[in-house]
Amino acid sequence: MAPTHSSSADNSSPSGLRPDRFDRAGRDQLIDVHDLQAALPGIRGLRRWAHDALAVAPGESAVDIGSGTGSEVLVFADAVGPTGDAVGVEPDPNLLAGAEHRAAQHDSPARFVPGDAYGLPFGGDTFDVALCERVFQHLTAPERAAREIARVLKPGGRVVVMDSDWGTAIVHPGDRRVVHEVIETLITNTTNPFSGRRLPGLLTRAGLVVDDIGSHALVQDASAGAGALVARIAGMAEARRAITEAQRRELLAELEAGARTGDIHLSVTMFAVLAHKPR
Repeated sequence: MAPTHSSSADNSSPSGLRPDRFDRAGRDQLIDVHDLQAALPGIRGLRRWAHDALAVAPGESAVDIGSGTGSEVLVFADAVGPTGDAVGVEPDPNLLAGAEHRAAQHDSPARFVPGDAYGLPFGGDTFDVALCERVFQHLTAPERAAREIARVLKPGGRVVVMDSDWGTAIVHPGDRRVVHEVIETLITNTTNPFSGRRLPGLLTRAGLVVDDIGSHALVQDASAGAGALVARIAGMAEARRAITEAQRRELLAELEAGARTGDIHLSVTMFAVLAHKPR
């Protein structure tokens, strides 16, 4: 697991993701799955599940909410073809510029517009397909975002919303009480830490019908060792006196030893929910 980033003036992470990207009222994010570079194969697998489930057809309109680097909008653009429309919505101007440059490099008709999950810059009943990946964990009012997705979908339109659930985090080895306090520190300092398990209810209350749920445990490669994230969160747990300095040192030593012997497991589960808007 990799280090996180704060929301002060110039606080982009190496991935370009800022914790205030989606919700300035939210907490400084300690981590986003985007930071788990060694777990990216799992993210790619869940994205394949999402695209298969959405089954975008030529001529359709598709939107990616929180489109980041624009990779999934390019996939949509290939699927909808010249008669369709593929658009990404992203509030970060740097990510928007990067996505537009990427689309130009690929000679893709994908387009990108500024906006956020609370106020999508489109009329109602606009899109056949929507995707929203790793956004809801950043939101203080995820209900608003779910209603926005329902609003812009056409009747019969479908959506996949993907997000992690930090309540499923596993840290091994280590004293169970110490590990519990470290994970609780992570959860306490995340805006919407249980986002993954909440997605079906949020979409249902927004008027959508849930059709399927996929999941993937994102497991950090053992070669990464304990990683900077655990060290950072353990330090925060010590600072709030949930664990002692000796317990923090012992936990990190156990994780480093486990990394050397292969007896280490760091993971979090991501969930993906497929839903549609009733006709």
